[in-house]
Amino acid sequence: MEHNLASGELKVARPAWNHQRLVPRMVHIGCGAFHRAHQALYLHHLLDISDTDWGICEVNLMSASGKLLVEQLRQQDLLYSVTEKGAEHNDIHIVAAIKQALHPALDGHDGIIEALARSETAIVSLTVTEKGYCTQGASGELDADNPLIQHDLAHPAAPKSAIGFIVEALRVRRERGMGPFTVLSCDNLRDNGHVARAAVVGLAQLRDAQLAKWIGENVTFPSSMVDRIVPAVTDETRQEICDLLGVADPCGVACEPFRQWVIEDNFVNGRPDWDHVGAQFVADVAPFEMMKLRMLNGSHSFLAYLGYLGNCETIADTMQLPAYRQAALALMMHEQAPTLRMPDGIDLQAYADQLIARFSNPSLRHRTQQIAMDGSQKLPQRWLDSVRHHLQHGSDYRHLALGIAGWMRYVLGCNQQGEKFDVVDPLFDTLTHINQHYPEGDARVSALLAVKSIFGDDLPANPGFVTHLQHAYAQLCQHGARAAVESLSPEPK
Repeated sequence: MEHNLASGELKVARPAWNHQRLVPRMVHIGCGAFHRAHQALYLHHLLDISDTDWGICEVNLMSASGKLLVEQLRQQDLLYSVTEKGAEHNDIHIVAAIKQALHPALDGHDGIIEALARSETAIVSLTVTEKGYCTQGASGELDADNPLIQHDLAHPAAPKSAIGFIVEALRVRRERGMGPFTVLSCDNLRDNGHVARAAVVGLAQLRDAQLAKWIGENVTFPSSMVDRIVPAVTDETRQEICDLLGVADPCGVACEPFRQWVIEDNFVNGRPDWDHVGAQFVADVAPFEMMKLRMLNGSHSFLAYLGYLGNCETIADTMQLPAYRQAALALMMHEQAPTLRMPDGIDLQAYADQLIARFSNPSLRHRTQQIAMDGSQKLPQRWLDSVRHHLQHGSDYRHLALGIAGWMRYVLGCNQQGEKFDVVDPLFDTLTHINQHYPEGDARVSALLAVKSIFGDDLPANPGFVTHLQHAYAQLCQHGARAAVESLSPEPK
């Protein structure tokens, strides 16, 4: 038998509580690295200090990789490790908050729907990325033409999308006279609770108006803001975790020490006391959500596109370049912070300084190309609404313009040396068509701006914005990413 968390001798202690006490009251869809390092770890810490019986039923819908992860979790008694990597030392946790792990290929669609529909399930949470909600980027409404949605309408009992599984499970609960559950989005989306509601109610409306009405009146969709840098797991990461644990852990993840979770306190069927282990329950998540999306995620994307084009493999590498470090801070404080309306007592300068320190953590190998994925879904909330603010107020947005230009250059799929790389994006076909017909210059900028699901109608119709963006794109192509970032003059104080 291969030595792993279930069979080997660990260098760190297993959890002290009895795993048998757990009841899978929470079903989580999308058991990726971020969830394992964030929401599941919060519950693990709560189990450490209380006698709660809340456990998680993990559901993965991804085909090959998702099935493998579920199989690996089962092989090691649903245990896995989280390594928090600080600049000077590491902390390791063996997480035992998972009670069950499911995948359609292993348990069938019926098995997953029944897990969602059973009476114990009080919360269904999601980390499925922006594209997992099958909504339109510009409007936020359900995209009825999305292939997954089309499939789920044709085959409602055998859905493919997370939204399809949720709607079918809610239909079953309603039919059986059961109460609703809470749908908790934990993705980096603006108004993620509203996005989840629009997707679920939207699909239900296409299926059955009465079901949609019942969902709208009974199910709650709290918003949440999640924050922790969790790089993609690599072979190097797995070996490092193995060395620290003394056994292999194919399900292990590594992340930064910092974590934050702000949650709208709107749960129809109960919730864990996550606030006892550092989470924050509030009436309105929106200000915190906007702060994180624009200052952290917005600057992350800026560093990802311009860093990758500037031959920086990781975010920490970009922080070694003074111009990038200065540009990230200027973007946060001069172009993103002015768009925010925060509660009293929130120090945005301190938040920005903390972000720069987190980005600079040399222990994290957070690849620029990982952050660059799915840009068409991220631009509207991270950059474009801020651009609209500056256009309305006549204020400067040069860093945002260069960031957008960086994305436009990145999705061409070749670096400054002409070497090709894969672009991962749900609009891949659209981008490929543009790359073939509009590979350079102002025509390329115009063609990308015409993608309505990203830029809407207003930005392409603003001559000043178009000219500014064309200039930024030309500068980037003529002089390269590093020179373009260096040319960003200091902002006025």
